[in-house]
Amino acid sequence: MKRRRFIRNSGLILGAGAIDLDIFERNAPKADKPVVISTWNFGLEVNKPAWKILQSGGSALDAVESGAWVAESDITNSSVGRGGSPDRDGIVTLDASIMDHLGNAGSVAAIENIEHPVSVARLVMEKTPHVMLVGDGARRFAIENGFPEVDLMTEQSRRSYLEWLKTSRYKPVINIENHDTLGILALDSRGNLSGACTTSGLAYKMHGRVGDSPVIGAGLYVDNDYGAAVCTGLGEVMLKNLSSFLVVEMMRNKKSPQKACQIAIERLISKTPGYGDLQVGIVALNKKGEYGAYAIHNGFTFALRTQDTEKIFAAPFKYQLPPRTEH
Repeated sequence: MKRRRFIRNSGLILGAGAIDLDIFERNAPKADKPVVISTWNFGLEVNKPAWKILQSGGSALDAVESGAWVAESDITNSSVGRGGSPDRDGIVTLDASIMDHLGNAGSVAAIENIEHPVSVARLVMEKTPHVMLVGDGARRFAIENGFPEVDLMTEQSRRSYLEWLKTSRYKPVINIENHDTLGILALDSRGNLSGACTTSGLAYKMHGRVGDSPVIGAGLYVDNDYGAAVCTGLGEVMLKNLSSFLVVEMMRNKKSPQKACQIAIERLISKTPGYGDLQVGIVALNKKGEYGAYAIHNGFTFALRTQDTEKIFAAPFKYQLPPRTEH
């Protein structure tokens, strides 16, 4: 799918998300477990295999891994897995993390030629004494454990890269899928939480750049006593604010998932002078099955699946973007 490009008028509208937040809180009651929640519109398809596992009594850990596979194999998604946009050197590198209800975590960063980094991250968690493997070490670990090497570039991503080379313009655009992480959280029938996060990172980034997605506490955090959170958007600001950890810490301090996400976004805004030019969205899920989401700007969506709901929601937000003009 050809990426749309936009130019944005200057200026932000403050408080436009306040009404959305009130409505959202009134209509987001506790969901009976199991629950699965994931980022962006493509989360609707991601949730399907995860829900099948949860509904059959499977674990939240298996559910989030299964869901992440969908995004990693979707060649129409230019921000996750195979078909993801390459870096400025024309190389596709992937980042992923996973965390279970026992507090175990695994991640890989800047891994090449492996289609399912989320599963490599799980093996790092389960088979090594480490949390993170990077680069060629992560790739070799994957191959040693039976993962086939694949060409992650598709014809579409190659054409897009060649087009980009004409200008080599490097600037993330709010809500355009050049850096939209797939984050997924699940609460299973046993009351256990797990989460996963997977991405190809910023399109046309510097080779070797790593964002928040594989960093525990930045892109993903799970505390089975309280809740779980996952982030999407410009990874550098989540790295500097440890946003997912902050959300879970707020839930530990008895804040609802919705309020916790809002607090984390507002903290990030206060520490980020350039917030007007970037997007960050966070989703959270607690032990009770309560969920929440919040973003800097409008346009961030998430997908929810419960016993009686299968739907995409527009997340509440702090600032309303002015209209965009397509060209």
